[in-house]
Amino acid sequence: MINRRHAMGLLVGAGAASLAFGQAAFADNHEADAGEWREMMVGSPDAPVEIIEYASLTCPHCANFRTNTYPLLRERYVDNGQVRMIFREFPLDQLAIAGFMLARCDEEQYFPIVNMLFETQRQWAFGDRPLDELAGMMRQVGFSQEKFESCLNDQAIYDGIMAVTNEGREQGVNSTPTFIVDGEIHRGALSIDQFEEILAPKLDG
Repeated sequence: MINRRHAMGLLVGAGAASLAFGQAAFADNHEADAGEWREMMVGSPDAPVEIIEYASLTCPHCANFRTNTYPLLRERYVDNGQVRMIFREFPLDQLAIAGFMLARCDEEQYFPIVNMLFETQRQWAFGDRPLDELAGMMRQVGFSQEKFESCLNDQAIYDGIMAVTNEGREQGVNSTPTFIVDGEIHRGALSIDQFEEILAPKLDG
């Protein structure tokens, strides 16, 4: 059994795996010390415009944005120093929390893992054995079964993700994806044309 401290832990059996955390744990308001929490950013810290993306790994609209719109946004605005993008976790369910915990467990591979999980979302998030599929995905980036289980029982990572999620709620985030562009909230999987409309007046001059 998983103890209370590891309410987000996972029980992994020899032939099957099952989530062992409950809705009460997910809804809990954890207060974590985010002082050592690493902000996941792409682009120059000196870029004149900041976009904060709140997303859930099990959100199809988030996956659509990440695989279709984000590459264009990065090419046109991020890589040339005009925009910095900050990615923040806003999991909508326990499985999304598990995916984020695994990505946070190897922060040097954070974005490759997140991108991989979005690209393969249908395979691991909506099948009959999602945790087994997730374990298989993580083996592709070098996770042993021992590391997989250890990461999913890391209380500090769980508390950090919950702190980020609660901070998002305080800023008005209630769905995914949500983008905060220089303090302005924009909801939904925006197209590249919509981003261009938002960014044009901020970058002119």
